[in-house]
Amino acid sequence: MLELAPNEALSEKELSLKLGISRTPVREALIKLADEGLVDIFPQRGTYVSPIRVAEVLEAQFIREALEIAVVRRVAQDADAAFAARLDEQLRLQKQAADARNLDDFIALDDQFHHAFSDIASLPRSWKVIQSVKSQLDRVRYLSLPQPGHIEQLYMQHSDIAAAMQANDSDLAARHMKTHLREVFRSIDKLVKQHPSLFGEKAGGPANRPAR
Repeated sequence: MLELAPNEALSEKELSLKLGISRTPVREALIKLADEGLVDIFPQRGTYVSPIRVAEVLEAQFIREALEIAVVRRVAQDADAAFAARLDEQLRLQKQAADARNLDDFIALDDQFHHAFSDIASLPRSWKVIQSVKSQLDRVRYLSLPQPGHIEQLYMQHSDIAAAMQANDSDLAARHMKTHLREVFRSIDKLVKQHPSLFGEKAGGPANRPAR
């Protein structure tokens, strides 16, 4: 993630040689990435890594928030000791990754933590929808995670969500999840200032966010 710079040209031929596969699966993969907003394909001009478009990040956050809060409310009502233990184990592993500054492991564990709610609620399509829209969100996550104190803050927010779930308090769990998911707003503000070249002109800007 973010190993290729926004607006960097992508060559089907070079990618196929690098990966050791034919150009057909490379072309199909690029089309899929274009659908996810990660590459821009311009006929007769070429294929390029897409900039991070803030409007798309905010739309993805809107969809994710609506779904995850609804899922969390449902799960919190009936969360049992087995699910509480599952969340505790997730938090233990997250703490290890945070202390070791292993950002890739923390990102993977973050996804597992959020997936656990849809999984226990038997709502697999909800998680698939979230995954389908969060590519741009993930780019922001990877950029913001190394910032001082950020990984620790996310861990504490996860802990708050888990505690509310274990208390079967659906309103509190929903409030903590909302606060957690809207952390992307603060991240966007900082990143646009620190790395303006990563963001596209069609972004619309951080000001176009929903009210908190």
